Parts: sequence; structure tokens; C-alpha cells
Amino acid sequence: MNFAPILVAVFAGLFLGEGFFARLLVGIGVAFAGVVLIAVGGTGPHADWLGIALGLTAAVLYATGVLVQKVALGHVDGLTATFWGVAAGVIATVPFAPAAIREVSTASVSDIGAMVFLGIGPTAVAFTTWAYALSRTSAGALTATTLVVPAVVIVLSWLLLSEVPTPLRVVGGVLCLAGVAMTRGLIRVPSSRRLRVVEDQLEECKVEP
Repeated sequence: MNFAPILVAVFAGLFLGEGFFARLLVGIGVAFAGVVLIAVGGTGPHADWLGIALGLTAAVLYATGVLVQKVALGHVDGLTATFWGVAAGVIATVPFAPAAIREVSTASVSDIGAMVFLGIGPTAVAFTTWAYALSRTSAGALTATTLVVPAVVIVLSWLLLSEVPTPLRVVGGVLCLAGVAMTRGLIRVPSSRRLRVVEDQLEECKVEP
């Protein structure tokens, strides 16, 4: 799923005129390397190829959604964009409404409370805040900050679920944080001649919006 920021950065540079910068390209690469370490840093080999394929599909759809939202935010405010995005989700899940009603009727108070929290916190508040930020910065740079999520998950799962991280996952988390810091300019990234050549080649491929 964390392949999405790379897709957003590339396509935003090509189609939204955001360009390509050394700190963004290198930072995303470093953070993504951290994501890979977190993914393979578990205990025991296991590969669910269907799950991986579905995850990559989700990443492509997520990246497409960010780009479409960035364009939409040029015409509407963040709250409106979030409202219509959630409304589209409601329409898409209408076929599952009967099952949802049955399950809610038998759910515990704690389960309903968790569902309400998911609706208010990670959905309403988080998506509105995201839209506000996206309307004021580039899609590539903002999406790169989501690469810090795996590192945060490691810490929270350790504190709340007693899931002790493996050393490889700790290293991956550090790389995630360092990569995001690079994309935001908190860690300086020297631009080599080879990287500047790559940037120039990508600039030549850029399509004017």
C-alpha cells in the first residue's frame, strides 16, 4: 500500500506540473526501503500473493484518488471535497446495508463505540485535515508524509497490543522517519550529477496540466 506515494510523486510531477526534486525522490526511496524492511521483518516466511496483488491495486486506486482530489481542491474547499468523497463511499456500500443493520443490532456497546470512533477520527477528522493540507501543498510532498505511518504503527502496536517489533522492523521504522524528514527538507539531500540528469529527463517527459 505504501507504494502509492511513489506513484503520486511521479504522476503529480508529470501531469500536475509539480516537477521532480532530489529531496523528494531520494526521501521517498529511503522511506520505501524502510517500508520493505518492515514488511519482511516479521517472524517466519509468508507470502500471500493475492493479498499483495490486492494491496498494489489499492495503492494504484489510492494514488489516483489523491491526484483527482488535488485537481478537485482547485475548485472546492477541503470540507466539501471530503463530504463528496464520503458520500461516494456511502453509495458504493449501500448493497451491504442490510448486513450492516443486522450486525449493528447484535454488536456490543464497545464495538459500536469503536465504529463511531473510526467514523469520527480516522475518517471525518483525518480526511478533512488531509484535504486542507493537500489544498495548500504539493500532492507528492504531502503523500510522502504518509510513509511515516508504518513507523507509528510499530510504536502503537508495541504499546497497545504488546507486539514487540523485530530489529529489522525497528530499522525499517527509522528509515521511514528519515525518508519523510528528507522529503520535508529536515534532512539535507545532496543532489548528485546522475540524479540531476534523471530529474532533467523526467522534466522533459512532464505534461502540462
